[in-house]
Amino acid sequence: MAVKRTISNSQGSNPVIPTSSSVPVFSARGLVKTYHVGDVEIRALRGVDIDLFAGEVLILLGPSGSGKSTLLNILGGLDVPTSGTLTYVGHDLSGADEDVLTRFRREHVGFVFQFYNLVPSLTARENVALVTEIAVDPMSPADALGIVGLSHRVDHFPSQLSGGEQQRVAIARAIAKRPDVLLCDEPTGALDATTGVVVLQAIERVNRELGTTTAVITHNAAIARMGHRVISLSGGEIASVHENESVADAQELSW
Repeated sequence: MAVKRTISNSQGSNPVIPTSSSVPVFSARGLVKTYHVGDVEIRALRGVDIDLFAGEVLILLGPSGSGKSTLLNILGGLDVPTSGTLTYVGHDLSGADEDVLTRFRREHVGFVFQFYNLVPSLTARENVALVTEIAVDPMSPADALGIVGLSHRVDHFPSQLSGGEQQRVAIARAIAKRPDVLLCDEPTGALDATTGVVVLQAIERVNRELGTTTAVITHNAAIARMGHRVISLSGGEIASVHENESVADAQELSW
């Protein structure tokens, strides 16, 4: 990985981020997530086992309601499982308190969502700077925007940017703190195919140049070709795990 940091917990242990692609960054076993809506019990995850390895691009594929976003939220420390275990480089996240999860998200994880969540009154540079101001070892906003191909748009406001450019600003914001893990939830879901490919190229470049372990949620099977591995979910369970013999460049994708 490009950057090695540690995550501390109340016991003071400091696991080191692995650099080998054969070593799991995340390891989850028996993940169950249950929600209650009135008297109705909804099981979003039903005993999921999953590993995410250093430096890989993992595609989480499945229809709406299959449990993809719930799983991603748990991996990113935005939620906790009802039962089961989740470790991040040996550190138990399934039993972590909110302070530890907040530190984990801040220091180790970058998020990209379907909707860009940019501040309309701030320029691209200023939107990215919101993250760099609280990060431990950030890159400059200009450098982050350069990685996603927006050096010429740093002083433009969101209203002056296309949807694809706004999503690339969101990616720059996510990577500016040099996260060890990038979690992307339907990053092309609101975009047309041509613009979506440009966004996927930006994610691809981040993984290639920064070594960022990357997971991408999508319902679009065409995107699966750019992943090292593809995990398909259905009804809160893993339906299949597939390893691509050859990984397609994002620019080769179409749908």
